[in-house]
Amino acid sequence: MKEINDKSMDVLFNAVLQLQTKEECTKFFADLCTISELKSMSQRMEVALMLRDKNVYTDIAAKTGASTATISRVNRCINYGAGGYNLILDRMEKGKI
Repeated sequence: MKEINDKSMDVLFNAVLQLQTKEECTKFFADLCTISELKSMSQRMEVALMLRDKNVYTDIAAKTGASTATISRVNRCINYGAGGYNLILDRMEKGKI
């Protein structure tokens, strides 16, 4: 992905790869992101999990508060994106996280 292939993104991704525990993730992301950014990202993960479980848009919107545009975007990424959601969702499913 051309837009995210640069030195500053490499630094960020390498920093994330250094995190070893949920507590470290909490500290790092609390410093790095605003509450709003974190809530948006966590909402998208919740949407992805619900899409994986075959929930319908109206149920997902009601439970998560996500707009149908957000749900649609996540769904599009799951089905036609770079594979990141599916990679993580598969690992989470394997580990039952």
